[in-house]
Amino acid sequence: MANKKTINTVTADHRPPSAVVGQPSFIKATLAIIHKDLAAEFRSRELLTAMLTFSVLVILIFNFALDLNIDVRQKVTAGVLWTTFAFAGTLGLNRSMAVEKDRGCMDGLLLAPVDRSAIFFGKAISNLAFMLIVEAIVLPLYAFFYNETRIFKLEFIAVLLLGSIGYISVGTILSAMSVQTRTRELLLPILLFPIVVPVLIASVLASGAIINDMSLPQIMTPLNLLIVYDIIFIAVSFMFFDFIVEE
Repeated sequence: MANKKTINTVTADHRPPSAVVGQPSFIKATLAIIHKDLAAEFRSRELLTAMLTFSVLVILIFNFALDLNIDVRQKVTAGVLWTTFAFAGTLGLNRSMAVEKDRGCMDGLLLAPVDRSAIFFGKAISNLAFMLIVEAIVLPLYAFFYNETRIFKLEFIAVLLLGSIGYISVGTILSAMSVQTRTRELLLPILLFPIVVPVLIASVLASGAIINDMSLPQIMTPLNLLIVYDIIFIAVSFMFFDFIVEE
């Protein structure tokens, strides 16, 4: 009887983490983090308000700066949009992690009996949702100020989604790293922009090619780069997020 009890104890101790009684599953933990972030943001609206205000100001500045030359303004549509989204996204990433750190929520998440990668995916998806909300509001404003309706093409929206995924996947893990420092507001852009240069260039090239009705090969080359970039950095973030937050 004692031997049987010992065997059962050993078996229970060597169960995988997902099988431990009371531990939420990976999907449930990810959804719980997403729900927490969205609920907290829709109550305070601090993050979305800052991102939207910044984006509108950038659009207005570019509108007045490029108003004298219509041809140039049409050619730089993709660049203006991605510049706006990149800086607004950086502001959102920095604020999202800073709130978790300042309120002690990150320590609570790390102590929770869940896979650390669920924390990454939860934060990344919520950050992506905020960025997509801002983009959904900025695109009509841009179309109004610049008289440009080609940005509503389905191909353009697909590039926008792929570029945002790549940007957020890298930004989330780097913001988790930089939030531990005193100069996090300065450190995140310094770390982020050199790494996301390929995704920004590919997004601008693909978006510009779609807007200007270029041939399919000119669109597919940067589009393939975006897809490969997203897959690689999502996998890298998945593997190394646990080590980064432990440090």
